[in-house]
Amino acid sequence: MYYNENTIIYFNGQFVKAAEAKTDLYSQSLHYGYAVFEGIRSYPVGNDTKIFKAEAHYNRLRYSAELMKMPFNYSTEQLIKLSYEVLKQNNFTDAYLRPIVLCSPNMSLSKGKECFLAIEAWEWTNGYLANKMRIMTSSYRRPNPAGFHIEAKVSGHYVNSILACQEAKDAGYDEALLLDNDGFVAEGPGANIFYEKDGIIYTPAKGNILPGITRATVLEICNELNISVVEKHFTTEEMKSADAAFYCGTAAEVVELASLDEVSFPKKWEESLCGLIQKAYKAKVLEQPLNVTKKVA
Repeated sequence: MYYNENTIIYFNGQFVKAAEAKTDLYSQSLHYGYAVFEGIRSYPVGNDTKIFKAEAHYNRLRYSAELMKMPFNYSTEQLIKLSYEVLKQNNFTDAYLRPIVLCSPNMSLSKGKECFLAIEAWEWTNGYLANKMRIMTSSYRRPNPAGFHIEAKVSGHYVNSILACQEAKDAGYDEALLLDNDGFVAEGPGANIFYEKDGIIYTPAKGNILPGITRATVLEICNELNISVVEKHFTTEEMKSADAAFYCGTAAEVVELASLDEVSFPKKWEESLCGLIQKAYKAKVLEQPLNVTKKVA
C-alpha cells in the first residue's frame, strides 16, 4: 500500500530500497514510542514539484527532537534537500512524506543515546479524510499537557488518537472529536478543528492542542480574506450551534464536517466561510490565484 520493491527511502545516511531497510528490534522507539515525526505534502506546481511549508515542518521536527532530548543533528536545509531527493528518486510529485527520527537500542528509561533519520514517501491519490464527515465526541481525552510535551509530534502520543478514532468507527461515525482534561473541545485524532458561527470563525486556543502547521495556514488565510477568527476554549454544546465546521491537517487539508453527535451543521458548504477557506487552502498549496478579495456574506 505504501511501498513496493522499487520504492526508495532515505535511512541512516543513505538511500535504500524500502523493502530492504532494517531497524533494531531493541530500539527505544519500538518499545516506548520514543520517536518524533512529521507529515508533509508535496504538490505539482506548474511544471515543478514543491513541498508545502517544508521549512516550518522541519523546524518543528527538530524542535520536537529537542524537547524529547534526542541527539538529532540534521539542519532544516539538509532535511529539505534530502526530501526533494527522495521525491526525485521515486518520481513522485503529488505525494506524502513521512520523516521520522528513531532512537538506538536502549531498554532503560533515559534519553536517547543515538538517533537515526528515515524519510519515507508515497503517492497521494485518495486523500486521508472525506468531506461531510460525521464525528462523535470521544470518551478519550487528549494527553495532559502537564504530563507530555503535547506541542511535540511524538509517535507515542498517537496511541490516544488510534483509540479515539477506532471508538468512533465502531460506533458508526467517520471520526472522533477529543476534549481536553477540562472538558473543552481540543482536536481530532489527527487534525485541528474550526467552526463558523454568525460570520466568525472559532478554533480552540493553544495550550491543550498540537498547534498544527495547517492550522497556522488557515489563520493566515483568514487574515488575508478579512475573516474574523477567535481562539478560545469552548464546549461541544457551543459547537453544536455552529453554522459549519471543518477539520484541517497536512493530510486532511480542509475537510467539511457534516455533524457532531448527530447534530447537523445547517449552512450550505458552498455558501459558508468554511467552504471559502477550503478553496483558498487548495489554491495556496498549488500556488494558484483565488478570485476572492473579501469574505462572503
